Amino acid sequence: MTAAPQLASPDDDAALLRAALLADARAADVPPGNPRLLMLAGLPGVGKSAFAREVAARRPFLTLESDRLRKVLVSQPKYNSSENRRLFGACHRLIGEFLTQGYPLIFDATNLRERDRRPVYEIARQHNASLAVAVVTAPRDTVRRRLRRREAGHDPGTWSDANWLIYCRMAPNWEPVTRPHTPVDTSGDIQRALQQVLEWAGS
Repeated sequence: MTAAPQLASPDDDAALLRAALLADARAADVPPGNPRLLMLAGLPGVGKSAFAREVAARRPFLTLESDRLRKVLVSQPKYNSSENRRLFGACHRLIGEFLTQGYPLIFDATNLRERDRRPVYEIARQHNASLAVAVVTAPRDTVRRRLRRREAGHDPGTWSDANWLIYCRMAPNWEPVTRPHTPVDTSGDIQRALQQVLEWAGS
């Protein structure tokens, strides 16, 4: 009789992601001592990860990119609700841990609805960490072109599997961010938004 597969525990998930993130911190030479959290929010294909890279290229930040971390946990993601709970439960836990250790963090995820964002707001509050929110957007036609290029294999640097169909399914569920935030339209010049975030990062 074949034994039932063992499900990963929250501790196991956190350990896997923690190891990956600590390796990132060493590779990027991200020192602790400036605990703050930049949360990105936006639909697939709008350019969140590209914006995160622009910020991290100018200030030392450890990036929790949900698309990449999902594949650390699951070799063949199904993107279902139980997998999402597993991923974001581990991410939220590690955000708290890394803030406690003094790391500056970028949380790169869709953060589609207020119920998705509230845990992040609360973690920052509990750890007395400075929180900034950047809402990343791009015109629908721009997103369509980007995602079709991705589907054609012309975006090899991405961890995301999202395509135009997924964008269309998610778009009606988007909820505006009601708290103060930095708007970032990646179809145009992002320098003003980037400067606002960098000023916050250096404050």
